[in-house]
Amino acid sequence: MFRSSIRSLRNISLLVRAGRIMTRYDALFPPEFEEDVPGFVKVGRTLASIRLPWEPKGREPKGDASGDIVQRLSTALETLGPSYIKLGQFLATRSDIIGPELAGDLAALRDRLPPFGKQAAEAIIESELGAPVSSLYLEFSEPIAAASIAQVHKAKIAIADETTCADHTITTRDVAVKVLRPGVEERFARDLDSFFWVAELAEKLNPAARRLRPMQVVQTLADSVALEMDLRLEAAAMSEMAENVAHDADFRVPEIDWLRTSRRVMTLEWVDGIPAGDRDALVAAGHDMKALGTRVIQTFLTHALRDGFFHADMHQGNLFIGEGGTLIAVDFGIMGRLDQRSRRFLAEILFGFVRRDYRRVAEVHFEAGYVPADKSVDNFAQALRSIGEPIFGKTAKDVSMGRLLAQLFLVTDQFEMATRPELILLQKTMVVVEGVARDFDPEHNIWESAEPVLAAWIAEKFGPEGRIQEAADGAVALGRVLSHLPDFLERAEKAARAISDNIDEDGFRLHPQTVRDLALAEKASRRWSRIALWVGALSLLVVAIARIG
Repeated sequence: MFRSSIRSLRNISLLVRAGRIMTRYDALFPPEFEEDVPGFVKVGRTLASIRLPWEPKGREPKGDASGDIVQRLSTALETLGPSYIKLGQFLATRSDIIGPELAGDLAALRDRLPPFGKQAAEAIIESELGAPVSSLYLEFSEPIAAASIAQVHKAKIAIADETTCADHTITTRDVAVKVLRPGVEERFARDLDSFFWVAELAEKLNPAARRLRPMQVVQTLADSVALEMDLRLEAAAMSEMAENVAHDADFRVPEIDWLRTSRRVMTLEWVDGIPAGDRDALVAAGHDMKALGTRVIQTFLTHALRDGFFHADMHQGNLFIGEGGTLIAVDFGIMGRLDQRSRRFLAEILFGFVRRDYRRVAEVHFEAGYVPADKSVDNFAQALRSIGEPIFGKTAKDVSMGRLLAQLFLVTDQFEMATRPELILLQKTMVVVEGVARDFDPEHNIWESAEPVLAAWIAEKFGPEGRIQEAADGAVALGRVLSHLPDFLERAEKAARAISDNIDEDGFRLHPQTVRDLALAEKASRRWSRIALWVGALSLLVVAIARIG
């Protein structure tokens, strides 16, 4: 009880500070809505602007309260620090909470923060890698980019085991070195606990909030941040995606230097390309901007559907354009995964909207369990039509897949559709990727780009070969289950024998016929095991014949 009270007081203190900073920037109670702000709120806003006696002068908010609500909110979140920046980015995925307009604006929030010193970075590197920086890197620069969790330095390393040429020159390569911020783990742990505290309170005090699953949402954020806190996991994500895209001509992943990578330090290939956000430079270099817009949409959908593994933070700052228009992605700290079932539902939902088949989209939602089974499929299809039809009366540049999904989640409120945590990162990334595509080509038709990828994936998975493969996978899985029957029945027989041997006079005994049945079942299980192996073998044979044909 005492520990719980201390936690509550600590989190209240943190949230009061956050509220004061938000108020100072007019991000909590925007002046745009001054007429609607109650009097007591105005008094609170005035009190929040007063600096407390123990607050140092250096803690004055950066910037001013000018600009629109999104600019002020972004500045306030930046002042609050890394955890709140991530929270703002995450809220961009929850249009059902903050509204589609603000969600769309927050999707562009970037976590740019002042860098920490070069000496501090070198100390972390030496502690993590167990060697002086001078022995690990031939050159090591001042920080060139800084975000909420880590910052990046440019360095130079010797390659091929420092093999020297005839003139004794060393072959070198430029690399990027990513270093975690000092104390960032403790800062996130403290702020995330306050987020969990608020989520718990919301679920207890407001039953309607439970549908939004605030605890699961915060947990998803916490899981994502935990992955970002271990750079070895980011390096592993890069390695996995590099394998997935090894044969893709239009997308590339930088190579990892595993010898100079640890939990708080990661070294990777330096990317020579034009930043995706520098449109003028891309045009000057002769890149086809329409093709780039198509490429970024199709690449994202291919990764999500084909691989079930996608870069979940693919904004302009994390993309470079190489020779021939190749997309080169960096910063793999946030990744999304979709299982085969979720991929199928995603493809069918989006493809159904493309074809205006609202009945099928509704059926997919029920098959996926996204909408409770006691609701009406026809009524849900009608609600979907109210979302989809207005899209086809607009120009392509005004049609957004991300906004469509956001509106979809809003409409399903009346159908008691619960939050799907596994789709949060997908929705967020879709909004961001759309923004990148439209920066490349303002007239880009998102749906025309998406349709070939969706159609190809559905044809592959639901065509004849896909059906055969699905049947084969099911048969092999059945074979695995049946192959375990002998072990299961053996354990059952031993359990029955133990019961029979260790009962007292007030207990019970198995009937002799039951014992004989168990023996027959054990014998039959051997036959089923053999059948299972034949089923698996025949299934694989069918698949092989289908592919040859």
